[in-house]
Amino acid sequence: MTTMVLDIGGTAIKSGLYTDGTLSDVREIPTEAKQGGPHVVERIRGLIADYRQRHPFQRIGISTAGQVDPVRGRIIYANENIPGYTGTPLKDIMEQEFQMPTAVENDVNAAALGEAAFGAGRGQSDFVCLTYGTGVGGAIFTGGKLYSGSSFSAGEFGAMVTHPEQRDAKKDMYSGCYEKYASTTALVSGAMKLDPALSNGRLIFQRMEDPGIRQLVDQWIMEIVYGLTTVVHMLNPSCILLGGGVMEQSYVPDRIREILGQNIMPSFRHVKVQKTELGNRAGMLGAAVLEQGR
Repeated sequence: MTTMVLDIGGTAIKSGLYTDGTLSDVREIPTEAKQGGPHVVERIRGLIADYRQRHPFQRIGISTAGQVDPVRGRIIYANENIPGYTGTPLKDIMEQEFQMPTAVENDVNAAALGEAAFGAGRGQSDFVCLTYGTGVGGAIFTGGKLYSGSSFSAGEFGAMVTHPEQRDAKKDMYSGCYEKYASTTALVSGAMKLDPALSNGRLIFQRMEDPGIRQLVDQWIMEIVYGLTTVVHMLNPSCILLGGGVMEQSYVPDRIREILGQNIMPSFRHVKVQKTELGNRAGMLGAAVLEQGR
């Protein structure tokens, strides 16, 4: 059986065909998210229609930004990165249009499913996956299954309060929260205060010989560890998978391993900390096996 897979992010839509463990005809187009949810849906429709003209497939799997009800295949909530996306019934739209089964899942959950089936999560029945980028996303596996919570929104690790002294939920629901301090966005924001030219992670790590930059990075890594300390003690995972482009800088996961071990109880120190393995194909591979991880 062949599955048409899509991974819808705020910047790009990745797509391909999945058959027997292999992705083919992989493509990437701009999401054009700022034009709104209905526009994004039309781009998805166009992609699927184009694939169908070229290749036969029997089902559709979609990984997408936003909180997702995977049973109804509906977007529960999406922020203003994709305006008007909240409430979109993706499953119904695609099944009515293309007359084939469609599965929809949140992008981080889908990536974790991909890692569980094909990547760093293989053989791990109880693990967490956190991605560090614009924000901090997360997914939880327990007993070999994805844990979704009572309303399909478990794993919002970015919303953990790590700086209560900065909390003002009336103004900003994420004030004082983990992703404000541990995301790549937070790292870049801090670096640009030192030098406005340091506009991305790659440029920052090229300047690691600068004592001020190294100190900034080390402080940011401590922010990551603060959150992981809570996650480890709360969920007792066997493994933590760290995703996001910044984790390709070996200094980051190496320091996280070192410092986390110093901050958790001895009985929890068996936890493994490792990078995700599938890169930007994790969401597509997870979308291909959505039903298998539940």
